[in-house]
Amino acid sequence: MQHLAFVSVLALLFTILMRWGFIHLPDEKWQILASVPRHKHSAATWNGINFTFYGLFTAFAYTFATAILVILLESVNIPLSGLSILVVCILGICVPSSRLIARIVEKKSSTFTVSGASFTGIALTPLVVVAINHFIGSHMGFHLPVIVVMAGLATAYAFGEGIGRLACISFGCCYGKCLSECPPLMQRFMKNLCFVFSGKTKKIAYAHGLDGQKVIPVQALTSLIFCASGLVSVYLFLEGYYRAAFLQAVVVTQIWRYMSELLRADYRGEGKISVYQILSGISVGLTVIFCWVFPVDIILTGDIWAGLAAMWDPFVIILLQIIFVSIFIYTGRSQVTASITMFYVVRNRI
Repeated sequence: MQHLAFVSVLALLFTILMRWGFIHLPDEKWQILASVPRHKHSAATWNGINFTFYGLFTAFAYTFATAILVILLESVNIPLSGLSILVVCILGICVPSSRLIARIVEKKSSTFTVSGASFTGIALTPLVVVAINHFIGSHMGFHLPVIVVMAGLATAYAFGEGIGRLACISFGCCYGKCLSECPPLMQRFMKNLCFVFSGKTKKIAYAHGLDGQKVIPVQALTSLIFCASGLVSVYLFLEGYYRAAFLQAVVVTQIWRYMSELLRADYRGEGKISVYQILSGISVGLTVIFCWVFPVDIILTGDIWAGLAAMWDPFVIILLQIIFVSIFIYTGRSQVTASITMFYVVRNRI
């Protein structure tokens, strides 16, 4: 019952957050969070660096996903020392790969792809876990069970990308096709559910000129499907069904990722089938192979209270803060927008 209660609370929080985000984030004012003056432009103005809500929501997504991973793995007595080493290694691999793979596929240096990061994580995590167990765990006295860790990571990923799509809405990227280009049946079904973006600095405006037009809300659909998948996996994990949690999270998210590409209008590389769709298919295949190759090392249900108690550990609190700040600086500093700021004295308040 306590596991169901935890999932229900998460579902309520996501419902509130998603409803707010879907209503407000397409507006122009929700793209730029702050502008920091850097160089003098003229006698009265400065050139500024923009920090975006994209970075804020992305940082929150990574931090929340890490928190979920800590809760789940601590609930089955995975040592905090091993867990922290795992988090640092996985983030150290996935975060840079999100930019590197986008650069290779889209030939752009100032963009990110969660698809590339997720594929890298799925493909390399078993090797990372085995290496940690062999080189570090054997000396520090801990062992990370591969399938349990993969189930926790897949669940955390589902939540992370589900929340992260709010970042895409705020920046106007990863957008859907124009409603007028869709089949009549879809137009009738989606006419009251579409996004209408405003602001010439949003990607949907400068890349395709679709600001002010109704577009398929692909980001919203992805958020809902991924977060729902994460909720199911949380429950399965806490009940001890680790393979099911792992398979469900990866299969649902990657199949939807493949399908959602058909609804998107932004550039995804050359060819009818994008590289990202191919990576999604490979990810599902690798998941099936991993579930067949690696045994489940522990058979016990999760203790949700033990997992939640770990969140009060000072080390965990500091780790989450470091992750939030690092990801915000890395993804929040806009390289495709700039600003000019003017400062002046309000004479009647002197």
